[in-house]
Amino acid sequence: MSDVSIQLMLVEVTRLVFGLLIALFHRPLAAFILEQERSLVAIARQRGVPLPSAPTPETARNLYFSIGIFVATYEMIRIWLLFR
Repeated sequence: MSDVSIQLMLVEVTRLVFGLLIALFHRPLAAFILEQERSLVAIARQRGVPLPSAPTPETARNLYFSIGIFVATYEMIRIWLLFR
């Protein structure tokens, strides 16, 4: 515990909370980002740039939930290793 500084632990806990917040708010986050993606795809297609369509809402929700859980799990492992 002597090697672990308070500032380092604050950073790790902040990342853990960030991952949990992503997982908790994955639905509104996915809806917002999908709306932005659809706008960008429409603008690009108007200018002649062929882009694939945005993912489905279910795919986006699953993606952001998985990212949040991955970040939280990764940080829990890092915190555990810091105290080992």
